[in-house]
Amino acid sequence: MSRLAQTAGLTDVQQEILSTVRNFVDKEIIPVATQLEHRDEYPTEIVEGLKELGLFGLMIPEEYGGLGESLLTYALCVEEIARGWMSVSGIINTHFIVAYMLKQHGTQEQKDTFLPRMALGEVRGAFSMSEPALGSDVSAITSKGVREGDEYVLNGQKMWLTNGGTSTLVAVLCRSDEGHPEGTAPHKSMTTFLVEKEAGFGEVRPGLTIPGKIDKMGYKGVDTTELIMDGLRIPANRVLGGTTGRGFYQMMDGVEVGRVNVAARGCGVAQRAFELGVSYAQQRHTFGKAIAQHQAIQFKLAEMATKVEAAHAMMVNAARKKDSGERNDLEAGMAKYLASEYCKEVVEDAFRIHGGYGFSKEYEIERLYREAPMLLIGEGTAEIQKMIIGRRLLEEYRLQG
Repeated sequence: MSRLAQTAGLTDVQQEILSTVRNFVDKEIIPVATQLEHRDEYPTEIVEGLKELGLFGLMIPEEYGGLGESLLTYALCVEEIARGWMSVSGIINTHFIVAYMLKQHGTQEQKDTFLPRMALGEVRGAFSMSEPALGSDVSAITSKGVREGDEYVLNGQKMWLTNGGTSTLVAVLCRSDEGHPEGTAPHKSMTTFLVEKEAGFGEVRPGLTIPGKIDKMGYKGVDTTELIMDGLRIPANRVLGGTTGRGFYQMMDGVEVGRVNVAARGCGVAQRAFELGVSYAQQRHTFGKAIAQHQAIQFKLAEMATKVEAAHAMMVNAARKKDSGERNDLEAGMAKYLASEYCKEVVEDAFRIHGGYGFSKEYEIERLYREAPMLLIGEGTAEIQKMIIGRRLLEEYRLQG
């Protein structure tokens, strides 16, 4: 029998990349992940290893020093890394989204300036949409950029910024009313600004403060922060794409590929939970036999494995659709929704298989149990995905006449 979550039709290069990443995860991430997570410690050595593997430039074109790989290759690598520790996949995912937005929407000068250094991991990316009061309502953004001569002055407070402390380049979505008359739809008066900063906390450049890490239930190790702009001045040539008013569309494009990667993270965490559950079920004995021999446990394992396979298939389909150049918001929304929900269920079943030991911090499943809920929220809640899916289905199945 083959192992779960295999992907048909991969090239030799893709298989070699995945094999390398899988070996790295098994040797360098899994053995230390729980210890680092319990200490909420940033995985510096792991990140340096990812740099050496070239993963920070996996999808950056070869002309900029990257590997020029597909979204599918990247998503499969994310799945492997999340299988080891989801926080590590978050570190590279936010970086990847900024690099993708630059590749798709940046000016030539912006690409030449940032992409080669991003491919090496010398410049680390983060992106910022959310604010303390808006949740999923991106149109309610209040942070604002106002032009003054050859600069923009940015003011506002952003929230839930992954890589907020360790990043050196942040794509920040703000309102910018310049050139957009009163009454313009909110999403048409938003601009993405490329903000360069020093790594660290406190005032990281004049007018820009990263207060510190937000203490979270799970998803530890990676730094999640606020971002406060108070008279932050940036050059006008740091408007992504060089034109204001396109920020909403640029961010949504980035989030769309980000949803594929969140789906991949869900697949990776679910796969690890299944591995832990099926292993423990063969080691733990009750009533004179391994609990894996009890029908009730076999039913759980069957359900868990089926969910892992289904989520993986949908994630691969969404990535391949995007790689083909087709619109994939329907597939990405379905994949993200299914993978995150199934991940939660598979992790909970593995937790139940562990019995009381699942509640102990000595067992890895305890960490996964706290990490899985983040995937229900990141890159849009289940409810947001259902709205996207429902609207797209009505477009495809609209009645004629």
